[in-house]
Amino acid sequence: MEQQNEIKIFEDKKVRTLWDADQEKWYLSIVDVIRVLTDQTDFQAARNYWKVLKHRLLKEGNETVTNCNRLKLPAEDGKMRMTDVADTEQLFRLVQSIPSPKAEPFKLWLAQIAAERLDEMQDPELTIDRALDQYLKLGYSENWINQRLKSIEIRKELTDEWKKRGLKEGVQFATLTDIITKAWADKTTKEYKILKGLKKENLRDNMTNTELILNMLAEASSKDISVAVNPKDFEESKKVAKQGGNVAAVARKELEARTGKKVVTSLNAKSTLQLKNKKNK
Repeated sequence: MEQQNEIKIFEDKKVRTLWDADQEKWYLSIVDVIRVLTDQTDFQAARNYWKVLKHRLLKEGNETVTNCNRLKLPAEDGKMRMTDVADTEQLFRLVQSIPSPKAEPFKLWLAQIAAERLDEMQDPELTIDRALDQYLKLGYSENWINQRLKSIEIRKELTDEWKKRGLKEGVQFATLTDIITKAWADKTTKEYKILKGLKKENLRDNMTNTELILNMLAEASSKDISVAVNPKDFEESKKVAKQGGNVAAVARKELEARTGKKVVTSLNAKSTLQLKNKKNK
């Protein structure tokens, strides 16, 4: 089953989603939907709401709950965890059980994202346009967004190369990514996130333009070297990942020597956007 995790935005609130290419269905985190409809800011409060609601619906024999799926989605701590999800048809029924003034706008939003995916399957360029729109709504600059979208393209080229080598998504991909990051940034992914004060947030979404460019150079170099040397197994691919990261490390050190400033910093998206808003005021 080919699946793709995405974060969707409804009224400035994040909703974790997963697209199942085989079934051509969206699955959305039920807890996230409840947070949106009930204006809960706390995940635990939303979980408790869902627990009570689930118990009531089960007693009523509601098939929405009995047919509920559990799939892996990124949790608050950034790890992939099993999460209660529902497809759009199930959610339309579930929304009716949650008193909320946002129910109707949310149902319209659900119908929209379902239609958008069908459009994107016909015209992949729409995916890029909508990603651009999402980042703009979150307050990122157009210059940063252009870098971020390019980084997504380069990352996919690298992971496609890994797949061709028979490497496995999950632990092996994460290990290779960690090697690349450590090589160019002199920090593991975890150390990098700690520096920026991140927990569940995406590291790349919190990199500066320069950090993104160097990360892209590291990942593009890793892909190109892999194509050139044709690593036979995971161990050889680990060596390639380090070599690719080292290419960007050279550029980072040269830039730092000429500017006298560190490239890898604690600056994250939240602080960057706050600075931007202050300047605009």
